[in-house]
Amino acid sequence: MRAAVLREHGEPLEITDVEPPDPAPHGVVVDVEACGVCRSDWHAWQGHGEWVGETVADGQILGHEPAGRVVAVGDRVGRVAEGDRVAVPFNLGDGSCPQCLSGHGNVCEDGLALGFQREAQGAFAEQVHVPDADYNAMQLPDGVSARDMAALGCRFMTAFHALTARGDVGAGDWVAVHGCGGVGLSTVHIADALGARVVAVDIRDAALDLATELGADAVVNADGKDGRAVTGAVRGTTDGGAHVSVDALGVAETCRNSVFSLRRRGTHVQVGLTTDEERGEVSLPVERMAMMEADFKGARGMPPTRYDELLRLLESGEIDPGRLVHREVSLADVPERLAAMTEYETTGVEVVTEF
Repeated sequence: MRAAVLREHGEPLEITDVEPPDPAPHGVVVDVEACGVCRSDWHAWQGHGEWVGETVADGQILGHEPAGRVVAVGDRVGRVAEGDRVAVPFNLGDGSCPQCLSGHGNVCEDGLALGFQREAQGAFAEQVHVPDADYNAMQLPDGVSARDMAALGCRFMTAFHALTARGDVGAGDWVAVHGCGGVGLSTVHIADALGARVVAVDIRDAALDLATELGADAVVNADGKDGRAVTGAVRGTTDGGAHVSVDALGVAETCRNSVFSLRRRGTHVQVGLTTDEERGEVSLPVERMAMMEADFKGARGMPPTRYDELLRLLESGEIDPGRLVHREVSLADVPERLAAMTEYETTGVEVVTEF
């Protein structure tokens, strides 16, 4: 089968033929019909993550936002059948550790990261293997296309988990979103669906225009502005600061701006991952946070057991991930589309639909 394989960090992925997967006893093989191209793929391609021991090794098939149809089933799988249309979370749980059993499978003690580890080869390929499929393979609702489900990908589920489980966003709350790439725009869209009021922050007019289309009540263009000007604009718009502020990019500037955008007893949620410049470390105004009783929380993916909550929003029409899709590409285009992310030359979500 054809796949996009990492050969050297920063060099174009190799589109080549590899052996197709066979299902493990507990796994299934999925014919990939669509797979999102995510900034996390860009981080892996660049070799980021050394500072937390998560640098992706050469030889890895990237891609972690797949949807498709099951074509082979292991003999220990009971809930998933050949022919089922499924989506797959990137944070694969084993379904049996204490974290999984308590509803926190996104931080499974023995979990795998799809497309980032040798044991979990990714979905920039014609087929992908899904381990512990009874826990990890999520049935697609009728009428939802693989393209739209791939757009939902890790972005929407991460945003949903960040807002609901980590930020505890309620109707009427102000939510500030710093960085309007795929996950940031997903955060805007979901916050709006939850009844929150949203202020979106970015340096690109095109991204802010799309944020407005997706439900942002106000926008702040941070281009050329220092942190004080950006956070002052956010606090002014939100009448004293956001109840919840999300760093959806992962650079020191957006992280600190997010914290400084909060009102008293507000919650910052860290979604974006850092680059070589920060190497996982960002200085924070800890005394201000203590005096304001501000919370700082991290968010990683979403437990597979919560997919039904997100899918209900999808089925009801309250969210529409397809609105974020600005480009459908082929597998052969993936190396070039990852490179375009280096200078933030992409808008919205791009999805591989031709393999």
